[in-house]
Parts: sequence; C-alpha cells; structure tokens
Amino acid sequence: MNEQKITELWTPLHWLTVLAEQGSYTAAAARLGVSKAAMSQRVADLERSAGVMLVLRTTRSVRLTEAGQRLVDETRASFEQIAQSFAEVRDQVGVPRGLLRVTAPVAFARQQLVPRLAEFLRHFPEVRLELDLSDRISSLATEGFDLAIRHTAAAPDTHVAWTLCATRSVLVASRDYLQARGTPIQPEDLLTHSCLHYPRVQGAPAWTFEPLDPALENDAPKAVERITVPVSGALAANNSEALREAALSHLGIALLPDFSAQAALQSGQLLQVLPRWKPVGAFAEQLYAIRPYSAHVPRAVTALVAYLREALADGFMAGIEGG
Repeated sequence: MNEQKITELWTPLHWLTVLAEQGSYTAAAARLGVSKAAMSQRVADLERSAGVMLVLRTTRSVRLTEAGQRLVDETRASFEQIAQSFAEVRDQVGVPRGLLRVTAPVAFARQQLVPRLAEFLRHFPEVRLELDLSDRISSLATEGFDLAIRHTAAAPDTHVAWTLCATRSVLVASRDYLQARGTPIQPEDLLTHSCLHYPRVQGAPAWTFEPLDPALENDAPKAVERITVPVSGALAANNSEALREAALSHLGIALLPDFSAQAALQSGQLLQVLPRWKPVGAFAEQLYAIRPYSAHVPRAVTALVAYLREALADGFMAGIEGG
C-alpha cells in the first residue's frame, strides 16, 4: 500500500476507534465534533477500502465485526501514543495548561485545599481542575488521577511523592465546656471527660500521648514514656469536621488533625487542651502530593505542587498559642 493511501486511512481509522469507544454514531460524532452523517460516511469509506464489513449496525446500537475489532485493537495504542506525545511536546513550551484530575481527603480539601485553589487558577488561567473529594484510597493509575493529596505516615514507593508540610494532632474544646467540666492538666484527667473520638474497629477507644518536653513534667515519674488513656464520650465520628462541630457545640474534647482545628483555634472558638502533651498514633504527621511514576510530568502538575508547597510551608499551627 502506497504512502498516499496510508495517509488517507489515518482519519477514518481514528474515527473507528472512537466509535468503538462510544458505542454509537451520535456519541462518537459529538466526541469528535463532526456530524453524524460525516461519521457514517468515513466509516463506510474505510469499509470499502478494507473490502470487508467493519461495523454491524442495528436500530439501537453499533458493534464491531471481528475484522473491525481487530483493526481497533491493533491501532488504538498508536493513536493514544500520538496524543500523549503531542501533549508532552506542547507542554514543553508556553504556560501550564490542560485538565488536572486531583483526588484529596474530604476534610482537608474542604478546609484547606479548595480555599487556596482560586489564587492558583487566577495565576494559571489555562489550567482546569477536576477535584475528587474522597477519603477512599483511590488507585491513581486505574482511575486516571494526575495527582493525589494524601495524609499518610509514608508515601508509597511505587509513586513519585512531594512532601507538602508536616501536620500534627491536637486536642481542642470550647471555653464553655472547659468552664463547666474543668481543664485537664494530665492525660489521665481525660478519664472524667467527654472525649469526642474516631470509632475503632477493634478494642476500646484510647488516646496515646508523649510529653513535648519531658523536663517540664518533673511531677510525672515516667514522663518520658508514652501514656495511653481509654476514652469515651457523647459522640464518635469518622470525620474530623463532624468532631470539630461537636466540640464547637460544647459536647466535649475532640482529637483533630491540626488542619481541621486551625480556623477555630485562630478565632478563639476552640482552645487547645493539654498543649504540653503530643497526641501520637491518631493521625499521620505528613501531608504529601503523590502521582504515578512517569518519565514526563505535565507542567500543570509541577505548577500545582510548587504552589501548594509554598502555600502550606508553615503548616497549620503557626501563630497559635500552644502550637
């Protein structure tokens, strides 16, 4: 087959792969931005060139013949590679652009990520973000995400990871609650308080602490050791926003990640409890941006990661008394 003939086949072959993906002429034409008649004509031209039927048409659906499916299977990867290569070349010049699909935990995204995205999008107007808020650990590769924000102890070795900032856990309560029930001085004092906590799958709920400065805890015989205290309270919830709202409603003392407690601590609506003690084991202590490994990292991904690292560099407890 001469080069001119091969060149003439590129477009109808590509349209056939789109037809196979979409399952109907109407949907395929819409995806390609052409008319349904033009779509049908190109596929018919391809069938004449091949000398064999490629598509079985019914009143309700379209499916490929064995020959049509073979053509699609053997050419789809080439078209995908062409699209990827072109996108990579285009991405090397000019400003960051294109669609970024990002997944992030619900509480962090609502309280810290979304409020910061407006400035990023104003600075990079050719970038579009599709944000998936979920506490479920998604598979980035199979679900098509470009970037994930993860609150985790360690980033997976199979992915590229950037550290955004350190985080910590913090005990908080409202002033009204503490005035009514008293302010804990030692972790053991929590035994007499309503403690708002994450439910545990196994065993009774408990909080573990270690002193931030053992030298300050001279009255404690084993101050350098961790202390674990069983807790109970009026409410348990698997969402830090729910626990924070319960604390704001004076229901008890809540253990929260600092990014959930930050705004209420800054406004004085909540007060830090046991500031000389560090809760351990409740929440992760690092926030990461993670993406699947690839030789090429889109400039939009690099730009977003750089922006978040700068925006979150100080963490969430800077300037808060006891933080």
